[in-house]
Amino acid sequence: MADLKAAFEAAVVNSKNLSERPDNGTLLKIYALYKQATAGDNTEKKPGFADMVGRAKWDAWNGFKGISNDDAMQQYIDLIESLS
Repeated sequence: MADLKAAFEAAVVNSKNLSERPDNGTLLKIYALYKQATAGDNTEKKPGFADMVGRAKWDAWNGFKGISNDDAMQQYIDLIESLS
């Protein structure tokens, strides 16, 4: 568990130093996996229709509902490694 947490924290640092900016869909997946890994299932109120960015982030995070924190961490690590 400690190794996974350390690898996750390293991936978070690496995510800020990617050679090129990922597309918006990938950025949403990075955000959603990070939120699922750190906060768990999305329990926040869905943003209104006018908040398109907030709504996209909410939908992306909600798409990972039910995935354990450890699984989300591992998926986040794998995604960042594939982009590096």
